[in-house]
Amino acid sequence: MKPNKFKQELLSGRPMFGAFVSLGESICAEIAANSDLDWIIIDTEHAPNDIRSTLSQLQATDAYDTHVVVRPFEGNKALLKRMLDIGAQNLMVPMVDDAAEATAIVSYCRYPPGGVRGVASSRAARWGTTTDYFAEADDHVCLIAQIESTEGLANVEAIAAVDGIDALFVGPSDTAAALGHLGNPGHPEVQEAVIGALRAIRASGKPAGVYGATPDAAQRYADAGATFVIVGVDTMVLAKSLNNLAAQFKS
Repeated sequence: MKPNKFKQELLSGRPMFGAFVSLGESICAEIAANSDLDWIIIDTEHAPNDIRSTLSQLQATDAYDTHVVVRPFEGNKALLKRMLDIGAQNLMVPMVDDAAEATAIVSYCRYPPGGVRGVASSRAARWGTTTDYFAEADDHVCLIAQIESTEGLANVEAIAAVDGIDALFVGPSDTAAALGHLGNPGHPEVQEAVIGALRAIRASGKPAGVYGATPDAAQRYADAGATFVIVGVDTMVLAKSLNNLAAQFKS
């Protein structure tokens, strides 16, 4: 059974910095995995990824040391099963609002009797050749609950207390929208809510993650206790770099 090094790193508390991979192509994911980033997250919530494109990106990044997380577009039982079956070990589920929802998500990612995950000799089990897969799979799944609503903020401690939720990740953009400040995650009310959530997660003993859209924001969140931080998005990095390149030659 392939050990989950990302889960081990999360528990160690070592700061890790990563990026969203949203271009939907395996070679782009491979370029990201070949960088000096600690981790990347293949996004299917806000990017044009499906099961097949996610699989191809997992295959392309498998040979690299950078940790790979997948964000499904929702915490659906069948969808989480399929993500695990194609070989994703680390899942970040968006819009987790309360402990009941977190508990359900955990059950979808565990085999009976501890959960309800369907059984198959899939890619994750190396098509039946990994003989210890079913005995050890549950222990190697890393499940991250994403907090990005007023309900989620109010229930941070309860969500963190759910057995099987390995870490919590705060999304400032959706938090801003939920608090009435759409497009302004830097608003003082949003910053207070995000930093308060990060501190509450850390106080619970669980690792805290967050998206830091700017270096100042990333540092501020790290100071509040975040240990795994997204510091960029591949689409935005490409767009900015191309515009900067064009500006060098156009007056």
